Amino acid sequence: MTRRIEIFALFALTSVAAVWGASFVLMKDALKGQSVDDFLATRFIIATFALILFRPKALSEINSEMLRKGALLGIFLGSGYLFQTIGLHLTTAATTGFITGLYVVFTPILGALFLKSTVTRNEWIGVVMATIGLALLSFKGFTIGLGELSVLLSALFFALHILGLGRWSGKFATYPLTIVQLGTIAILTTILAIVDKGYEPPNTNQEWIATIFTALLATSVAFLIQTWSQSKMDATVVAVVLTLEVVFAALFAVLAGQESLTIRATIGGSLIFAAMLLMQVRANAKETTQ
Repeated sequence: MTRRIEIFALFALTSVAAVWGASFVLMKDALKGQSVDDFLATRFIIATFALILFRPKALSEINSEMLRKGALLGIFLGSGYLFQTIGLHLTTAATTGFITGLYVVFTPILGALFLKSTVTRNEWIGVVMATIGLALLSFKGFTIGLGELSVLLSALFFALHILGLGRWSGKFATYPLTIVQLGTIAILTTILAIVDKGYEPPNTNQEWIATIFTALLATSVAFLIQTWSQSKMDATVVAVVLTLEVVFAALFAVLAGQESLTIRATIGGSLIFAAMLLMQVRANAKETTQ
């Protein structure tokens, strides 16, 4: 694998973080008249069917092993969304954002424990820098309760998804694997919505537009890119890059007039960006010594 492909994967994954950050602004419109459960169900149903309609032959590429492992990845990711949603109802959005971002810490730890992955000193420094950056961007203090523990569990599942995708994305074709993952999440979120208060679709044109945009760009396209990119990148690097989602969310919120730019947020965002660059310095050094 050439360095050029690795750099392209890095920029591709950064674009995913940017789209996810921008989607937070759009989700405000999508969630005005529907619950989070209903929104997630609609989002993943549309995303899954969009992929199938665009390339129906991909279904024939799904074998039993891909179905098992892709479904497990979907369960990890879907569980992350589930516990994040539960936590969001019980604690603040700022606290939820910070604790969710702790998957950047869980990813290298779990990788080292269960996959025997080697985490370099610079990678650990990058993880610490990204965590501090997250705290400066979104941490405003919290008490440990059910909501915080629920979000912490979601961070654990997001880390498991990153690790699992890193392990299996290079083994299977990107497109059908993405369909299996999103299809699994669509089933999980639909069940959750029905059990909660009964599923209801978006009520207004504005909600439909925001939901469809999020489903297509921030889900179908974004997860295709993430699945491909993770076959080219180290899982710890992926975790740090994806924390840029918080940076982009703050940036787009400022541009949309929903937030004001502060020195603390600027320093936090700069730390996360610097952590990503540090990972690339480590990659270049490693490549040079080989």
